[in-house]
Amino acid sequence: MSAETAVTRTKTGADAGAGRRFRWSPGRIAMLLIALALVVLWVLPLAWAVATSLKPEGETTTTPLKWIGSTITFGAYREVWKSGDIGQWMFNSAYISVMTTLLTVVLCAMAAYGFSRTEFRGRKVLYGLVLAGIMVPPQVLMAPLFAEMVSMGLVDTYWGVILPQVAVPAMVFILVKFFDGVPRELEEAAFVDGAGRWRVFWTIVMPLSRPVLAAVAIFTFISTWNNFLWPFLVTTDPNGMTLPVGLVNVQSSYGLRYAQMMASVVIAGLPLLVVFTLFQRQIVRGVAHTGLAGQ
Repeated sequence: MSAETAVTRTKTGADAGAGRRFRWSPGRIAMLLIALALVVLWVLPLAWAVATSLKPEGETTTTPLKWIGSTITFGAYREVWKSGDIGQWMFNSAYISVMTTLLTVVLCAMAAYGFSRTEFRGRKVLYGLVLAGIMVPPQVLMAPLFAEMVSMGLVDTYWGVILPQVAVPAMVFILVKFFDGVPRELEEAAFVDGAGRWRVFWTIVMPLSRPVLAAVAIFTFISTWNNFLWPFLVTTDPNGMTLPVGLVNVQSSYGLRYAQMMASVVIAGLPLLVVFTLFQRQIVRGVAHTGLAGQ
C-alpha cells in the first residue's frame, strides 16, 4: 500500500467518523428537546425571582403580570441589606458550611474505610444501624438534639449548629461503596513495605478517592448552606444566625413585600450558584464515580 493511498483512506475514515459523530438522529433530537425543557423549567423560576426583585414594589402584583417593570431598581436589595446584618449572616453560613463539610468528609471517610476494610465483631450490625439512619427523618431527631445541645451549653454557638450535621449516614454509605471498589492490592503492597493502616488510609486511599470526596464535600456544603430548621432552632442571637434564618426574620419584619422576598431568595441562592459554577466538573465526576445517578 502506497503512502498516498494510506493517507486517502485515513482521511476518508476520519470524514466518515466525523459524519457519524454529528449525525442528528431522532433519539438525539428528542434527548436535546427534553434537556432544553428541563433547563427552561429550572431557569424560569430563577429568572422570575430576579425580575421581580428588580421591580418597584407596587408593580409586583399588578395584572397582567409583566416580566420587566416600568423601571429597574435595586431598592429591594437595599431594603433587605439595611433590615438585617447580611454580611454577618453570610459569614456565619460560610463558616458553618465549611467546617461541617470538612468534618463530614473526614469522619465519614474514616467510618466508611473501617466498614469496608476492617473486620471486627458486630461490624454488620453496626453498619446496618448506620444504613437504618438513612430512613430516619431529621425532624424526628430535633427535640433530643436540642436537649443535648442545651445540656452541653452549645446553644447559640457555631458548634451547636455544626456538630449535629456532621454524622451523615448517606455519605458513609456512598463512601463504603466507593472504597469497596478500590483494589486491595495497592494497600497490600503498602503493608508489605511496612506502612500501617493509618498511613495507607491517608496516603493511598484518600488521594485515590478525590472524585468521590469532592462530590461528598459539595453536596454537604450545599445542604448545610440551605439548612434552615436546625439553625433556626438552635440560634436565637441575631449575630449568630445563618443567612436563611436571618433573611426569614427580615421578611417577617416587613410583611408580604414580594420584591424584598425575591431579593432575599436571590441573595441566599447566589453563593450556591457560584459554588456550582466553579465545581460543576467535580460534581459530575463525583456522581459518575459514586453511582449517585442510579440512586
